[in-house]
Amino acid sequence: MNRHSRYLFSFVKTNKSVIRTSHFTYYPDPPTPAQNKQKMNMFQAINNAMDIALGEDATALLFGEDVGFGGVFRCSINLRDKYGKDRVFNTPLCEQGIAGFAIGVANAGATAIAEIQFADYIFPAFDQIINEAAKFRYRSGGIFDCGSLTIRAPCGAVGHGALYHSQSPEAYFAHTPGLKVVVPRGPVKAKGLLLACIRDPNPCLVFEPKVLYRAAVEEVPADAYVSEIGKADVLRKGKDVTLIGWGTQVHVLLEVAELAKKDLNVDCEVIDLVSILPWDKDAICKSVKKTGRVIVSHEAPLTQGFGSEISASIQEHCFLYLEAPVKRVTGWDTPFPHVFEPFYLPNKYRCLSAIKEVINY
Repeated sequence: MNRHSRYLFSFVKTNKSVIRTSHFTYYPDPPTPAQNKQKMNMFQAINNAMDIALGEDATALLFGEDVGFGGVFRCSINLRDKYGKDRVFNTPLCEQGIAGFAIGVANAGATAIAEIQFADYIFPAFDQIINEAAKFRYRSGGIFDCGSLTIRAPCGAVGHGALYHSQSPEAYFAHTPGLKVVVPRGPVKAKGLLLACIRDPNPCLVFEPKVLYRAAVEEVPADAYVSEIGKADVLRKGKDVTLIGWGTQVHVLLEVAELAKKDLNVDCEVIDLVSILPWDKDAICKSVKKTGRVIVSHEAPLTQGFGSEISASIQEHCFLYLEAPVKRVTGWDTPFPHVFEPFYLPNKYRCLSAIKEVINY
């Protein structure tokens, strides 16, 4: 047993009373003017959320490759200096080990916040997450669980990441009962979702679109709050076409909606799914029944991307309301390219073309 493990188990054994005290409030998105707010980009909002979690829960541990130094995207910057190397620390370059240790931390009664340096690196940990974390409560009949487990991972295209640094693996995990999976679109959502996941009694995965770490800037509530997991956000009202996305793609769809209104006089409703598992089927169906046309867009490949599940559910529950087949605009069924990234991503022109197709069907 290493020094971190010895510290963990002795601490939990003697300090049960400090575990999981909740001080979070649900705030609407965007935050209201009355709230105390600070301008933050997304990595600063994530850092702020982890700072709050470590400050309020003395059992919380933050760890991962280079996390003690701030992480490759600086999301944990200064946290080791503030909370000490026994609570914020680097791990070996072994994702399976990171996930396995995180499961043990959570199962012992403490709070684990683990970082996988890139979402592309999560696959060596797949067995631990799918076969251990997700099933722990079920296989023990509710006696044991590792619910206080949150795994963060930067995901998606970044402009130069190519096949090992640009993938969007959310659909792999959406097939697994026992997990929760979220993808924030910006700083307000990133902080609220991360705090919600840390406090959720189930193991959670937070896929953070890395291109948004510095590109997205918002006025973020300074205090602790949580955003509801499993609830989609309607970001723009419309009556002609429903556009569904998550993460970075939400910003593309908002731009597309403006183009469609200007060039085609088509009124699009834009929905950020926010949560992949569970996902807000009611919000999607309500919108589709109003518009009769729907486009789902994501960076992951077409085949078995999460858009497939959304499309199937819409067909099952909204078939008689549809004026056109559900259209998916996604990445291609190839490894993620480098120099051909602009041709791979579902950009505004591909999405606008899809709008023309469903309108003219």
